Order: sequence, then structure tokens, then C-alpha cells
Amino acid sequence: MATGKTAASMVADAKAGIDLLGPDQVADELQRGDAVLVDLRDNEERKQNGSIPGAVHATRGMLEFYADPASPYHKPELDPDKRVILHCASGGRSALAAKTLQEMGYSNVAHLEGGLNAWKEAGKPTDS
Repeated sequence: MATGKTAASMVADAKAGIDLLGPDQVADELQRGDAVLVDLRDNEERKQNGSIPGAVHATRGMLEFYADPASPYHKPELDPDKRVILHCASGGRSALAAKTLQEMGYSNVAHLEGGLNAWKEAGKPTDS
């Protein structure tokens, strides 16, 4: 039996080293134009549950390739020198992804604590 880390412990470790933002904080940063918001969820999740207006879509499975300026898949919205806020459905994937971006040299990374679920619970707008 493997005795390595669990997914929950990895998420907890990631959250200890990143900025955890609530929906109001994310909305404020987006309104000021201070950050790019990245939606890590799969296409089907986005279709079923909507998305946050203006969020860049970069699935978790491709994030490293989208974030690497040397990659042919690089998305220019992902800039290591800019503020990047990540979100998923509930916050686990985005915490892990934020830690990954830090390891890739992104210095101003955060995640939406509670993900899209928290955003919706706070009454924030979504695209259908």
C-alpha cells in the first residue's frame, strides 16, 4: 500500500503557500483590471454550471503548457509577470495549479477559495 501524500494533504500544502481570495476580493481585482482570472474546469463543467464573465479558459490538464511562454500552446493572457487568479469548481484544483504556477516562476498567483461554487453563493454574476 502506498504511503505517499493524499490529494487532501497536497491541497492543504498548496493553500499554505498561496493567496486565498474570497469572491469579493476577486471581483474587486477584476473590476480594477489588476488581474487575469483563469478557469481551470473542463468544457463540460463550464457548459453545465456556467462561467465567470471574462475568465480565460485553460483546462487543468493543459495549464503548464498554456502558462509556459516557450510552449507552442502558450496563452498570452498567462504572463508570469502579471497577477493571475485561478479558479475551479470548489478550490482544490486551483490551489494545486497556483502552486504549480509558482514553481514555473509566476510570482503573483492567487486562487478563488471555494471556486465557482463560492462565487455563485456570493451572488456574483456568471455566464450561462
